[in-house]
Amino acid sequence: MKSLPTLLGGIEAGGTKFNCALGVAPDQILERASFATTTPADTLEAVHRFFQHAQTRHGTLSALGIACFGPVDLDPSSPTYGFITNTPKAHWSNTDILGGLTDRLGVPAAFDTDVNGSALGEGTLGAARGLDDYLYVTIGTGIGAGVVANGRPIKGAMHPEVGHLLVPRDAERDPFPGACPFHGDCIEGLAAGPALEKRWGQKAETFSPDHPAWELQAEYLATLCWNLTVTYSPQRIILGGGVMGQAHLFPRIHEHFQRIRQGYPCGRAASTAHTYIVPPGLAGRSGEAGALLMARAALPASHTASAAM
Repeated sequence: MKSLPTLLGGIEAGGTKFNCALGVAPDQILERASFATTTPADTLEAVHRFFQHAQTRHGTLSALGIACFGPVDLDPSSPTYGFITNTPKAHWSNTDILGGLTDRLGVPAAFDTDVNGSALGEGTLGAARGLDDYLYVTIGTGIGAGVVANGRPIKGAMHPEVGHLLVPRDAERDPFPGACPFHGDCIEGLAAGPALEKRWGQKAETFSPDHPAWELQAEYLATLCWNLTVTYSPQRIILGGGVMGQAHLFPRIHEHFQRIRQGYPCGRAASTAHTYIVPPGLAGRSGEAGALLMARAALPASHTASAAM
């Protein structure tokens, strides 16, 4: 008798939307859906309904991977493990994401940051495949990075928060004081989607390719990439997220990065900007793929062999 496939659930929980998928593997998706990130109660209920209904069509869910926006508590010994902590996203501070979903769905789950999930997806199937040291940076509702060293995401007292790195700002050229409620003109406060909208009075996706926003944006992001280069010495930096859906941004970032580098010997990889700072290889599915890979890792031992087939 042929055994039924092990079904995995993946959630890319972002500040703008929650992307959900049910599948056998990251490249074998049976059903997916997206929901706006509104209030915790409404959003988590929409996620729960999706998996309930998807199971009636495809079979029983065995494990879940949750890649979540943050800051989040990743310490399994903490009483708030699996919580979003103090976030600028309205209504979401101190929300129990992990417990709120596992209690309803009743399956084992893995929990990590959204950028670590995307980094896992890109490292396994995408633009960082075969690399041990790389970063996945998202530029969207916020700015964050999954930092992978020796094949593992870096986690210390908390996860890296590169969005709150401070970068130089010429107040005459850019009088915008920044949109971060904590630091004003950190990189998130200057270059995330809400900052672009607040500075220019319109959403970034409405800008034409010759809009003056892009040159400034490229300079800020090149500065971020330089800071990450001299801090972590990665083999590659992947720039994803909604704001990076502009192919013309990459050549500008490369140009500014080479200018900032000034020939400094920071390793062979970083010496060629166009192969060092790249878009994701999974075309908007990095987080989904990573969340499903996380779910596979959370499977009980009895399921692992069938899931790998």
